[in-house]
Amino acid sequence: MLYWNAHMTKPEVGKLYVGATRQNDGKTMVSLGLLHALGKRVNHIGYMKPVGQQYVEIDGSQIDKDAVLMHQAYHLGDHLEDMSPIAVRKGFTEDYIVRGRPATLAAKILKASRRLCQGKDLVLVEGTGHAGVGSVFDTSNSDVAKLLGAKVIIISCGGIGRPIDEIMLNITKFQVDKVDIVGVIFNKVRAEKYDKVNRLVRLGMKRKKIPVLGVIPFVEMLSNPTLKELLEDLGGELICGEKGLKNQSGKMVIGAMPPRDALDYFTPNCLLITPGNRDDLILAAMSTSTLDHDKSKAVSGIVLTCGIEPHPNILHLVKQTDIPIILVKHDTFTTASKIYGAVYKLRAEETAKVQECGRLVEQYVDIDQIMQAMK
Repeated sequence: MLYWNAHMTKPEVGKLYVGATRQNDGKTMVSLGLLHALGKRVNHIGYMKPVGQQYVEIDGSQIDKDAVLMHQAYHLGDHLEDMSPIAVRKGFTEDYIVRGRPATLAAKILKASRRLCQGKDLVLVEGTGHAGVGSVFDTSNSDVAKLLGAKVIIISCGGIGRPIDEIMLNITKFQVDKVDIVGVIFNKVRAEKYDKVNRLVRLGMKRKKIPVLGVIPFVEMLSNPTLKELLEDLGGELICGEKGLKNQSGKMVIGAMPPRDALDYFTPNCLLITPGNRDDLILAAMSTSTLDHDKSKAVSGIVLTCGIEPHPNILHLVKQTDIPIILVKHDTFTTASKIYGAVYKLRAEETAKVQECGRLVEQYVDIDQIMQAMK
């Protein structure tokens, strides 16, 4: 557990800590929306990710990707080193177990927080994973929330039984550390189940005397990667279609069928994955862009597998469209599995997604209740 001097006083600046019941509950998406909504209600708001698990190197410093996202998306003027004081690099855990000291990490987080809080009315603090993540190096989410004197919102994925069970398990950890809980937000609730889930989770949490701050529906576009993200994640080579790299990829169509049948599967934003020698399928995909003037069935991109490039004549035709073609070395199954299993981070340049996060939180989360709790 993190500790500091016994005379440490509670900071005057309000801090709202966003935790989750597990990874990929949409914590960053909700944080983006909260930063937007709360920022409209206070004069000066800040953001902090005290402990980051995924980072990038910026000017020699290791900065969490979410801190970079918030900094760029909302043009925050704070130093990135204060927004992201600790990055869990390779070997960090082992090194800490052998020779680390809790007071060292606590001091680093507190110093960054004090600088960040200057001139702020409210600071949004984003955690990482569930309440106990980081315990191995004494910086669990509940430890950090207690250290900063922050109040907590817990995010959970849509559902009823398991989400409520996991919420109560996480709340127990925060309560043991005497951290105040503002409430919970249920995220990514499927449209066909929204009314039922919304009604039952509110009833269920009311029995536990835990406020439900919001129930947010699942929006597919927030989970769909762009072709640029796929290019980077797959380590592929862009053959053509640079103008289409902002296209979002949705449903995957695997090139294992006749082109006549494949045409029925081509829907908006679908991604074709096929070996480069399937010229027939490539031409079929290309036709969705050249023949359909409103692009309603245009594929978002094509991933060619097995390191096989299409015939030069076929490539010449495709280049007349803006369909990105990415060439990868892996086989079709391996490539599709990698895309399906990957988790794609939101990016500041994806302005439509950033705006959608703000809209969802404004519409489905009780911001006034949060503001009242922070007084």
